[in-house]
Amino acid sequence: MTEVVWITGASSGLGAALARRVAQDGQVVAASARRRDKLAALAAEAGGGLIRPFPLDVEDPEALRAAVAQIEREAGPIGQAVLNAGIHQPVDPRDLKVEDFRRLVELNLMGTVYSLAAVLPGMIARRRGRIAIVASVAGYRGLPTAAAYGMTKAGLINMAEALRVELAPLGIIVQIVNPGFVRTPLTDRNAFPMPFLMAPEDAAEAFYRGLQSDRFEISFPKRLVWIMKLLRCLPAPLGFAVTRRLLPKERQPS
Repeated sequence: MTEVVWITGASSGLGAALARRVAQDGQVVAASARRRDKLAALAAEAGGGLIRPFPLDVEDPEALRAAVAQIEREAGPIGQAVLNAGIHQPVDPRDLKVEDFRRLVELNLMGTVYSLAAVLPGMIARRRGRIAIVASVAGYRGLPTAAAYGMTKAGLINMAEALRVELAPLGIIVQIVNPGFVRTPLTDRNAFPMPFLMAPEDAAEAFYRGLQSDRFEISFPKRLVWIMKLLRCLPAPLGFAVTRRLLPKERQPS
């Protein structure tokens, strides 16, 4: 039976671009997100039944389990899961809102955990599978305005590192995906410079190539990735001297 590629957060941006790229190679994609209309349009655009919409909310564990069961019943076993659902919410500590943190933890972090809990039992039973967890280069080091977002992405990186070792003996490959800035409806709202901004199609191509390998980390664009990794390795005083420059102009020290 043909195995399915399940992509969450597939209604727009990088998730939608990746779904198109996977379908180009003739693979069946189970596309999930909350927006039914966007998923239906994506499926119609691909044609041939290669992208099949399965609307769901990753914050609902029961809905996730039901959707995974439906996908495997109607489309085939999930051989690859791309856990991509997530949002960004800038944080200003001068007006810190606990709800902003809770919202990002529930969607970005726990939504991924709920998705894992839904898809892992089938993969473990088959002793085969691949899971790609989408984090961000923002998880490498704390950045201004990203206290909540970066916290969730750093958590996903750490979780993937643990799961990689634990799931390998069960035949399951775990990968972490750390994109830089990709032009999406979320980044369109950013009021700060975004170096090396990638078009969704270019990012999806880099993502797709990484999924063909067994390497742990898939990251792009390379120039930004190396800058962020260098920043992570700097001594704290030097690192803070750099990140201080990323503060919004009105919050720069006088």
